Amino acid sequence: MTNSITTRADVKPSATIADEAELAVWNALSRDEQARRYREVLADPACDRITDAGMGDVLAAARQRVAARRHG
Repeated sequence: MTNSITTRADVKPSATIADEAELAVWNALSRDEQARRYREVLADPACDRITDAGMGDVLAAARQRVAARRHG
């Protein structure tokens, strides 16, 4: 039997965690590894775009994507 923490090592920081297994994987990472993954995500060119969206807008959009993924 495979441990879910080892099978989902690709977990990335997210405004909305997909499920409890993903949350457990994230929480099992060291603080340094979590910070490294944040830096990796924030280094993406998409993070350089200027927008009028506030944090609430970003969170709402993330929740919409999660809902679509669950129902799609």
